[in-house]
Amino acid sequence: MNIEEIYSLIAADMDKVNACIQSRLQSEVVLINQIGAYIINSGGKRLRPVIHLLAARALDYQGSQHIDLATIIEFIHTATLLHDDVVDSSELRRGQETANHLFGNEASVLVGDFLYSRAFEMMVDVNRMPVMDIMAHATNTIAEGEVQQLLNVHDADTTEARYLEVIHNKTAKLFESASQLGAVIAERSKTEEQAMKAYGMHLGCAFQLIDDVLDYSASSEELGKNVGDDLAEGKPTMPLIYAMRNGTTEEAAVVRHAIEKGGLEQIEGVCAAIESTGAIDYTAQCARVEADKAIEALNIIPASKYKDALSFLAEFSVNRSY
Repeated sequence: MNIEEIYSLIAADMDKVNACIQSRLQSEVVLINQIGAYIINSGGKRLRPVIHLLAARALDYQGSQHIDLATIIEFIHTATLLHDDVVDSSELRRGQETANHLFGNEASVLVGDFLYSRAFEMMVDVNRMPVMDIMAHATNTIAEGEVQQLLNVHDADTTEARYLEVIHNKTAKLFESASQLGAVIAERSKTEEQAMKAYGMHLGCAFQLIDDVLDYSASSEELGKNVGDDLAEGKPTMPLIYAMRNGTTEEAAVVRHAIEKGGLEQIEGVCAAIESTGAIDYTAQCARVEADKAIEALNIIPASKYKDALSFLAEFSVNRSY
C-alpha cells in the first residue's frame, strides 16, 4: 500500500469533504472567502480528515456525518495554522507564502476565529453531545498546548517530558479526536473507541517528532518551509533537547545559546552538535516507538482494507521526507 492508494480508497468521501469545505467556507465577507480559500487550497494533505474517514469506515460506519466531521476537523486544523503562523511570524508554509504574510496578521487571526466558529456551528448541526464534548475539549487542549509552547520558547531548560506534553496537546490532540470520532459516530464499544483514540494520539506524536527530524535533515524544498525555522524562533524541540543533554560542555553551550537568543547565526554549530550526539536518530527512534504503539492500538479493530490503511499511515508518518 502507498499513500496514493489510501487516498483512492476514500476518494468518494474526500470529494464530498472537499465540496463541503468549499460550501461551508463561504461568507458574505469577501476577505474571509479570499483568505479561507487560500489557506484551505494551499496543498495540505488533509491528513486529519483522512484519518477520521478511515476510522469511521474501519468501524463500518454507514451514515453521512463523517463528511461533516472531517470538514469540521479540517477547519479547526486550518484555524490553528493561521494562528500559529501569526504567533511565529512565519512567511512560508507548504512551499507557499503564509496568509499572514500576504494578508496581514489581523486578517489571519480573525479568519482563524471565523473557521473555529463555523466549525462549532457545524457541530451543532451534527447534534451529538459526545461529538461536542470531544471537540470542545480538543480545541481547549490545543490552545493550552500553544500557550505551553510559547512558555518554552527561549527556555533552554525545557525538559523532554515538558516538550512531549506540548506536542501531545498542540499536535496529537486533533489526530486523537479525528480517529476517536470515527468510533463515536459508528456507535462502537468503549473499548474500540479508546483504541481509536490511542491510535490517533500516538500517530500525532510520531508525526510531530518526524517534523522535528525534518527541520534539521530535509531541504527547504522538500519540507515546504525554511529549514531551521524552529531554531530561529528559539523553540527547544527534541533534537535540541537531546543534543544539549548528551553533548560536550561546548556543544551544550552552543545549543543553549541558540535557543536562548534565537536566530540562525550558530546553525552550523548546532547542526554539528545534533549530528555528533545522534540526536536525529534518537528523535526518529522516539517517533518509531509512537508509530508502533499506534499500530498496536488497532489490534482489536476488525480486519479490513481501511484498518490496513490506518496502519500504513503510522508507517508513513515515520518514513516520510516531507
